[in-house]
Amino acid sequence: MNPNADTFPQSYAPRLPGDLAVWLIILAELLTFGILFLSYAFARAHDVELFNACQSTLDLNSGAINTVLLITGSWCVVHAVKAVRRDASSLGVRWLVAAMVCGAGFISLKSMEFSAKMDAGIDLSTNTFYMFYLLLTVFHFLHVIVAMVFLAILLVKTQQGAYGSHDTHALETGAAFWHMVDLLWIVLFPLVYVMR
Repeated sequence: MNPNADTFPQSYAPRLPGDLAVWLIILAELLTFGILFLSYAFARAHDVELFNACQSTLDLNSGAINTVLLITGSWCVVHAVKAVRRDASSLGVRWLVAAMVCGAGFISLKSMEFSAKMDAGIDLSTNTFYMFYLLLTVFHFLHVIVAMVFLAILLVKTQQGAYGSHDTHALETGAAFWHMVDLLWIVLFPLVYVMR
């Protein structure tokens, strides 16, 4: 007999929310971005003037708005999972829609920023700063798109009644991926846009 069985009932036992395979993907992605962030910091330390000059061309307001959009999107995803756990699926759907609106806003602003850089003739070969800027932001942008697709699938399945108090596993998995995307931006934005 387990001596902790009375203390920690099975329903309250600590567990990892979401799918283990997705958590392994998240860890791999965090490691990849971590290596890129360290490489960026190393390159910046060797050419501070270039990095400062190029950083001044970035739109801080757009970056700040995108930060608010992603954090708000994460907040919406948390509320979606909570609502579905209470069998309030229609409310969960509305929270997922709100999260997707935030993601769409991020994608729109970043697309305008990328378009402006391309119109100015900036690409990966322009200089070291822009190589890192494009590598990091485009890679993150693709992750936002993947997270949006994930949320769209979850939204449809939630509308169909697939999730509820009986099962929020897939929603928790999608939420974990979305939060990773949010966390990466919270590091990327000050590192690339703000720090001088």
